[in-house]
Amino acid sequence: MITGVVSVIRVPSAPLPDWVITRRQAIGDHVRAAREAKQLSQERLGELVGLDRKTINRVEQGTHGTLIDHLLLIASALDVPLAELVR
Repeated sequence: MITGVVSVIRVPSAPLPDWVITRRQAIGDHVRAAREAKQLSQERLGELVGLDRKTINRVEQGTHGTLIDHLLLIASALDVPLAELVR
């Protein structure tokens, strides 16, 4: 039996279209507005959903893609429908 490490070659993907970045930023704006309406800090929201403050900040800034799971947790913690965050 031969054991070893399997290497994976990753091919860079094409850059995302501008509209994706724009929508990501709009979602982040909605998350920030909902969080501020509940008078929560990024740190406190992170504690409520099990994410660190930096991750909440990245979602709000739209600088990184986020998991739908994270958006579901955030929507639940803020007591808003997911649709309100992604409208």
